[in-house]
Amino acid sequence: MTGLLLTGQILLAQDKTINPGAIWPDSDGNHIQAHGGGIIKIKGTYFWYGEERRKGLDSNFRYVSCYSSTDLINWKFRNDVVKMSDPENLGKGWILERPKVFFNAETKKYVMYFHLDDVTYQYARVGIAISDRADGNFRFVKSLRPLGRPSRDIGQFIDDDGSAFLIFEDRELGFHIAQLSADYMNVEKEMSLIKMPLEGGALVHFEGLYYVIGSQLSGWAPNPNKYATSKTLSGPWTAFNDIAPPGSNTYQSQSTMMLKVVGTNATAVIFMADQWNPSHQSDSRYLWMPLEIGKGKLWLPKPQPWTIDLKEGAVKLVSKKQ
Repeated sequence: MTGLLLTGQILLAQDKTINPGAIWPDSDGNHIQAHGGGIIKIKGTYFWYGEERRKGLDSNFRYVSCYSSTDLINWKFRNDVVKMSDPENLGKGWILERPKVFFNAETKKYVMYFHLDDVTYQYARVGIAISDRADGNFRFVKSLRPLGRPSRDIGQFIDDDGSAFLIFEDRELGFHIAQLSADYMNVEKEMSLIKMPLEGGALVHFEGLYYVIGSQLSGWAPNPNKYATSKTLSGPWTAFNDIAPPGSNTYQSQSTMMLKVVGTNATAVIFMADQWNPSHQSDSRYLWMPLEIGKGKLWLPKPQPWTIDLKEGAVKLVSKKQ
């Protein structure tokens, strides 16, 4: 990204495209650190939350970052909304992963869910923190096992009517989709148990069908992500199919969310995924691409630069420069 030097300050130019797999600079020129994250929209602003993995962090704490954008392309760092010490005496190497934030219109609280675990991944709980503001600071409230079950990777889903759901991976039983309580402080009701060994859950409602995506259980290593569909959240769900050529391992990425953008002329569904770099986590990248979706079919095109018109809901692929 280029910059202009004016009155002693560097003003970064506005980017016009999303470049999957590339360094993604924020408005300060730093690579965005929002891994395993989720996005909510408040009025005309999108807030992106994720694991803060920049170099030099205090290893006694776990951090969650928050960025904001009005175009999904250019992001401003708002705050490390979580700087948390070990909340439940989990010991060295304790884990906070996949933070997801919901805004509760009744309580006016921002409610964060995250995977809370010890270094052995046996604690397997969901942590909950709350804030009065989108950009923090979030206060830890409690942890729980949703529906009384172990929970590791989690995902979030907000349906068209505003209902909020947690998606969580239960190694023994499968892949749960569960509705949150009215105040979002508990997991209240199971909608579906999909008996597949999947994590990295993502869900979208598009043209009368629910589409769910999951990643197979291969740790940090990418694999062929799968999708299924249903007319209702309670199922039945179709068989799972690949979302991309199997040999690409989902273009070396793992699903984290599907974001629906409804415009005046079209509706786009964006596949949000992480390209993990476990040995250098601060250099982990993001693969965002508009999906080919409809009539029960879903496909992730080969990644290339693209842009979106939020008002119209239209996406456009951009030819790579030669």
